[in-house]
Amino acid sequence: MTYIITSPCVDVVDGACVDVCPVDCIYSKAGDHQLYINPEECIDCAACEPVCPVNAIFAEDQVPEKEKPFIKVNYDYDYKSSSPGNNTGITAKH
Repeated sequence: MTYIITSPCVDVVDGACVDVCPVDCIYSKAGDHQLYINPEECIDCAACEPVCPVNAIFAEDQVPEKEKPFIKVNYDYDYKSSSPGNNTGITAKH
């Protein structure tokens, strides 16, 4: 299983999750509007979930029904063309 970043992250991109991830599996690139968890690299440690100020991160099997499309978004993201970290250029707005 992996963790999934959902819609509350869109255009917020706080990045607190990036700071606590022990395996650097949270990715983005310039122009992105949210962060993405690489399901191949996530070790299911849950370190990211409690630090997200907008409650956007869920275990895959606990993603709310209305947020389920974000499971596919996280799986389908082009991780090869991005890098771990908040590289979006968006500054946290909390």
